[in-house]
Amino acid sequence: MKVTNYTVIFLQLMVLVFVSPAFAKTVQRVDIQQVLDEAYHKFKNDNSGNNADYIPALAKVDSAYFGLALVTNDGNIYSKGDVDQAFSIQSISKVFTLALAMEQKGPQVIFDKIGVNATGLAFNSIIAIEQNQARSVNPLVNAGAIATVSLLDGKDDKTKWSALSSWYDQFANQKLPVLEEVYQSESDTNGRNRAIAQLLTAYNRFYGDVDLNLDLYTRQCSVAVTAKDLAVMASVFANNGAHPITGKQLMSSGNVSRVLAVMTTAGLYENSGQWAYQVGLPAKSGVGGGIIAVSPGQFSVAVFSPKLDAAGNSIRAQKAIDYIGEKLNANIF
Repeated sequence: MKVTNYTVIFLQLMVLVFVSPAFAKTVQRVDIQQVLDEAYHKFKNDNSGNNADYIPALAKVDSAYFGLALVTNDGNIYSKGDVDQAFSIQSISKVFTLALAMEQKGPQVIFDKIGVNATGLAFNSIIAIEQNQARSVNPLVNAGAIATVSLLDGKDDKTKWSALSSWYDQFANQKLPVLEEVYQSESDTNGRNRAIAQLLTAYNRFYGDVDLNLDLYTRQCSVAVTAKDLAVMASVFANNGAHPITGKQLMSSGNVSRVLAVMTTAGLYENSGQWAYQVGLPAKSGVGGGIIAVSPGQFSVAVFSPKLDAAGNSIRAQKAIDYIGEKLNANIF
């Protein structure tokens, strides 16, 4: 083959693109930020849905907030909008508590004592317990999440909370406070969760004192995070258990895959099947307005927008993550 000057120039360009990490990283950085910008502007005026109102403190949150953050596996952070606005983590906390319980007890204990099948019902369903003959539930709905807290190591509430809050802090790479107003508001209105815990106790599916563990669960749901915090926390799942910013291995890869599996089947409650079909990313929502999603081996993304659909999932967050996932070709299926 005759090598012309044009051929040499072409080969040099290919080397620059495929061999030079700096060039590739620059292209990736520009593309990701552009996608986040597009998602923000595309959905920022979508005012559909309503704030959660069964917890009074959540009803008061400004529904205009909209923040998007993404963390790649090399530790780069991209953001747009209200990414530094604090809000309560709510049910997204269930993922990280499940991860701790799995690291402490092993995946088989979670399978045997909690259960991993999706209920297909609302996140606070009592019927889901009664319809399941084994009384097992999923760790990402309220019943399973409270039971998961009861499984954690620790002889008293201070010991258990210290371990749990420290675990969250390691994922976030900073100290996360508790929103006291939200904690008090939830404590005053948690009668249904108390009934769920008592019912599980009657079926030998609860593994500690109801008052102690229900209080810990309520406190974990009241932890303050931002969209940026959540994206950083979820990045550990995208990076096979290693924190892409600190480099610390927080989880075994086997446990990461199991957590992602549960997120895929139950992360958006009764709409989880639709989400998997449409978006194809393991995800977890919270009624505080946040959603995290994970593209294994690539990135994590978190979006905060308080207005929810009937299932308790942020409407703008779902649309934004769907858009981001499609533009970045992230669908795992």
